Amino acid sequence: MKSAVETLNPTRVRLTVEVPFEELKASLDAAYKKINQQVTVKGFRKGKIPARVIDQRFGRGAVLEEAVNDALPKLYTEAVNEADVNPLGQPEVDITELKDGELLAFTAEVDIRPAIEIPDYSGIEVTVDAVEVSDEDLEKSVEQLRERFASTSPVERAAAEGDVVTIDLEAKVDGEVLPDGVATGVQYTIGSGELLEGIDEAVTGLETGGEATFTSTLKGGSAEGKEAEVTVKVTQVAARELPELDDEFAQMASEFDTLDELKADSRKRLENMKQYDQATQAQERVLEELLKLVEVPIPEKLLEDEVNTRKHNLEHHQLGQMGLTLEKYLELQGKTVEEFDAETREQAVKGIKTQFILDELVSREKLNVDQDELTEHLMRRAASSGMSPDQFAQAVVEGNQVPMLVGEVARGKALALVVEAAKVVDTDGEPVVLDDDEDEKAETAEASAEAGDDAEAGDDAEAKADDKSEEKSEA
Repeated sequence: MKSAVETLNPTRVRLTVEVPFEELKASLDAAYKKINQQVTVKGFRKGKIPARVIDQRFGRGAVLEEAVNDALPKLYTEAVNEADVNPLGQPEVDITELKDGELLAFTAEVDIRPAIEIPDYSGIEVTVDAVEVSDEDLEKSVEQLRERFASTSPVERAAAEGDVVTIDLEAKVDGEVLPDGVATGVQYTIGSGELLEGIDEAVTGLETGGEATFTSTLKGGSAEGKEAEVTVKVTQVAARELPELDDEFAQMASEFDTLDELKADSRKRLENMKQYDQATQAQERVLEELLKLVEVPIPEKLLEDEVNTRKHNLEHHQLGQMGLTLEKYLELQGKTVEEFDAETREQAVKGIKTQFILDELVSREKLNVDQDELTEHLMRRAASSGMSPDQFAQAVVEGNQVPMLVGEVARGKALALVVEAAKVVDTDGEPVVLDDDEDEKAETAEASAEAGDDAEAGDDAEAKADDKSEEKSEA
C-alpha cells in the first residue's frame, strides 16, 4: 500500500491511498464467504458455491463492492498511522479507481487535531474573591437550619406571608374546567413562589373557608402556557413556629451541646465552602487567561457537530426533564433564537479550544490517570448526576464513555499544573495559597475543565443513559 497526505488547512487533510490488488485477497475471500452464507444456488449446498458461480449469478461487481467495504476501514487506519495524524470524526471517502485484478485507489478527507504551540504560562495572574464569613452569613446559615426544624399549628385568623395554607384549586380555560386542573389538599407557604403567579396575593388575607379567583399563566399540564382563571379555596391556615435559638435547639438540630458550638461549626463549614468556591474561581479564571494566550484553529465540522449536540442535550434532556420546550425556555430567558444560537456556538468554541489546549498539555507533560483517580472522578460525576455509582458506571461502559472520563481527569490534572504556576491573589491583595490536598485540587480542576470542555463530554453519560443511540463527536 502507498499513501500520501496533503494538508488542506490547519484542521483538515486529504489522504491518498493506492492498494495493489493482491493486498485485497483476504477481503475478497471474506466477501465470497459472506455472499455464500446469504444466497442459494440450485445444485450447490449453502456455503459451498464456487466463486466463479457467484460471479456469474450475482456479478463480480457485487463481490468487489463487498470486499472494498470490508477492506476500507483497515486501509484507512493504516494510512492515518503512516501519516501520523490525529483524525477527528468520520472521514469522507471517495473511491477514485478500482481496476479488477490491478488496483484500488481512494482518497479520505478528515478533520484533524491542529498543531498547538503553548507559550510560557507562568506569568498568568488572576484575582479571586477573598474568603470572609460575615456575621450576616452566619446568621443566614443558622436561620436556614432553624427553618428546617420549624413546626406549624392551625390558627383562626387571616392568612399572612410565611403562613402555610392548605388549599383546593380549580383552573378553567375558556370557561371549561381542565381535566388536570383540579387539586385538593395542597399545602403552600405564602411568599415561597412555588406555585402559580398571583396566588400569594389571592390567599393573603383569606381565613379558613375563604375563596378567591385570579388569572394566571399555567406553568405545566395540558394547557401549559395558556392563561387560566384559577379559583382557590383555603381549607386551613397554619402559622409556622421557629424553635428558640438556644442550647436545646443546638442539641436537637446537631451533634453539639451548645449554640456557641453549633455556630462555630457553621462558621467553619461556611469558610470551607468559600475556600472551595475560591479555588474553583481561581481555576476558571486561570483557564480564561490560558485560552487568551493560545491560538487554536477550530475544525468547522467538529464545531457544527458540537453545536448540534449541545442543542440536542439541552432540548431533549435538560429541558425535557423540566417539562419545557426550547421555545418556552427562550421566552423565559428573554432570548431570541439568533442570540441562543450565537451563545451556543461561542460555548462550543470555548469547549473545543479548552479540550485541545489541555490535551496538548497532557501529552507534553506525559500526565497519566491511575485507577484510583478514575474511580474518584466517577464517584463525583455519579453524585452530580443523581445516579448511583453502579448506575453511572454502567451507563459509562454501555455508552463507551470510559475514555471520555479518563480524558476529563487528565485535563483536570493539566489545568492544575497551570494554576500552580499562576499568581493568584484575592480582592484584598493577599496571595492565595490553594489547598495542597491533591484530591481536592484535582476535583476543582476537573470541574473547571469540564465547565469549558464539553466537546467530548457534553458526551454525558447521563445523556447516554437516556439516549444510548446518541453519538457524540470525539475531540
